[in-house]
Amino acid sequence: MSSSSQASQRINALLDENSFVEIGALVTARSTDFNLKQEETPSDGVVTGYGVIDGNLVYVYSQDSSVLGGSIGEMHAKKIVRLYDLAIKTGSPVIGLIDSAGLRLQEGSDALNAFGEIYLKQVEASGVVPQITAVFGTCGGGLALIPSITDFTFMESDKAKMFVNSPNVLDGNYKEKLDTSSAKWQSENAGNVDVVADEATIYAQIRELVSLLPSNNEDGDSYDECTDDLNRACENLDGYTADPALIAGQIADNGVFFETKRDYAKEMVTGFVKLNGSTVGLVGNRTALFDENGKEAEKFGDKLTAHACNKAAEFINFCDAFDIPVLTLTNATGFGSTQCDEKHVAKAAGKLVFALANATVPKVNLVTGKAFGSAYVVMNSKALGADITISWPDAQIGTMDANIAAKIICDGKDAETVSKTATEYAQLQNNVKSAAARGYVDEIIEPADTRKYVIGAFEMLFTKRDERPAKKHGTV
Repeated sequence: MSSSSQASQRINALLDENSFVEIGALVTARSTDFNLKQEETPSDGVVTGYGVIDGNLVYVYSQDSSVLGGSIGEMHAKKIVRLYDLAIKTGSPVIGLIDSAGLRLQEGSDALNAFGEIYLKQVEASGVVPQITAVFGTCGGGLALIPSITDFTFMESDKAKMFVNSPNVLDGNYKEKLDTSSAKWQSENAGNVDVVADEATIYAQIRELVSLLPSNNEDGDSYDECTDDLNRACENLDGYTADPALIAGQIADNGVFFETKRDYAKEMVTGFVKLNGSTVGLVGNRTALFDENGKEAEKFGDKLTAHACNKAAEFINFCDAFDIPVLTLTNATGFGSTQCDEKHVAKAAGKLVFALANATVPKVNLVTGKAFGSAYVVMNSKALGADITISWPDAQIGTMDANIAAKIICDGKDAETVSKTATEYAQLQNNVKSAAARGYVDEIIEPADTRKYVIGAFEMLFTKRDERPAKKHGTV
């Protein structure tokens, strides 16, 4: 199989059968420097066109590494820009399949200008149509900015490389020591990647994601007929408090949960579920991950870390741009307390506050565990503008853990007094009923009824309108 056919085959593997229509197939490079004219450049190294995924129109470009390494030159970029123009006009997603040596050096400043034109179109399309990138080969230098401006990024687990600087030019590093260009590093450490998988899985996952997303920011008709019982009880749901991804899978229509940025800041879960046929963005605090036998595989603190806040804020901004309602599962008692967190967590938590308070989509908060202190306020509290706050009966809402509060209140007193005060504090201040009595919680429900009540809340909020002061945009 030649690489030339590989670019087209990737598109055909992604789209509905026989649905791809290529545009710009006859475009070739026009530079004459460095004997470039003597080389054939079919399609100028990128196959572009449109097709459908489950009947939904999408635009796709796929770089051809057999043509000058898939490098980006003037005409290559013009084809991608043209695709973006069509996508913005028709209100349809853009999917880029990346496999490129980067900038076409033979074309000099023309190639540099071409990069800039792609960036500009991506920015224009941002918040208008969903943008998805999948990296199958090399994605280096200025090309690495293309996935960073898109909304979702996939990376092939073995052959894909993404980097601004190659591992070997980083001070004191080399590829064998730490491969900063690998899919594993980019997903776990940099947070640039949503899904790492083999090629076939990536196509299936992109198709699933496209089926969950609206085609554009004004697409109000992107919901399915729900075949799952709206009142279905979810037994023992409170047994999953540690992992919101498991709760998501239980309450979602037919158990479908698409998790984003899966390997990054795992203490915060973000992703999409369908509830009564409509897509909802889910954000939740995770304190543990379990293996297939139900054993605890990884443990996390019930804290808001800087990475977790940034991950959630970006996700909520996407949801708000595309009119996707947001459900938060709150189980947090404070902020991350590492040196790294202390450097970044105030700003990151500020971004999360801004994203939630600024979002005008329907917002529902479900308190599943402990919601203490400022972390409770940050996680979509009533004060920040949550439309409906629901709590499980055993959840706790308050300023801090009762035992810590008692030690502060009873400073210098004996252990028995401290213990008695802690019990009283828990009953008076941390009980969800005390929060409900002050109007901070709207409903206290049994965990098994969560699906029914959450669907009911979003149904009620379906026609929500939220006017804000006129401004160009916020600055947080």
